[in-house]
Amino acid sequence: MSVLNEMADLVQKGKAQEVSDLVSQAIDEGFSAQQILDEGLLKGMGELGVKFKNNEVFVPEVLIAARALNKGTETMKAKLVDLDVTSAGKVVLATVAGDLHDIGKNLVKLMLEGSGFEVIDLGTDVPADKIVAAVDEYNPDVVALSALLTTTMAAQGDVIKALEEAGVRDKVKVIVGGAPITDAFAKEIGADGYSEDASGAAEIAKALIS
Repeated sequence: MSVLNEMADLVQKGKAQEVSDLVSQAIDEGFSAQQILDEGLLKGMGELGVKFKNNEVFVPEVLIAARALNKGTETMKAKLVDLDVTSAGKVVLATVAGDLHDIGKNLVKLMLEGSGFEVIDLGTDVPADKIVAAVDEYNPDVVALSALLTTTMAAQGDVIKALEEAGVRDKVKVIVGGAPITDAFAKEIGADGYSEDASGAAEIAKALIS
């Protein structure tokens, strides 16, 4: 098994220290940072994302794998200070105003980072004006909004309206998700995309900006 395939396998198993060691080995063997990221670390996380979508693995396995992935990227950055890795894009992520749920949002963050996105996580209960300010500050490709309650889902539409009023709606793609959200609701509020699960969110974000 090649060092990169082994790395992908160990990311899925959540073996953080072994992943870190293999990253060092791959750098010493002359693999580029992009190869290590795409064919090792992200490949492993991507394969785990498919398993998660198919209910073959669950949240704890994803969290452990994410730790291994982060350990690997930290090792790579330490060894290659001038890391020339192309980002898949930039995402501003938030759970909307009035909603304190973060498990779904955190899973989406893991899947986005696992797909090579840079994620600016604004946290939970985030008002629309703060999201607009983050779009101004970070100039993201995508805004991803989570809501877990029927009482807070309307706030996703409020964010889209606020982006329109601020004149920045055409600068970003907006994707929405959460337990009560449907494709029909996403279209109704003018979102660009909807995903019923975390792994799908990363795929949709990629498709929207490619």
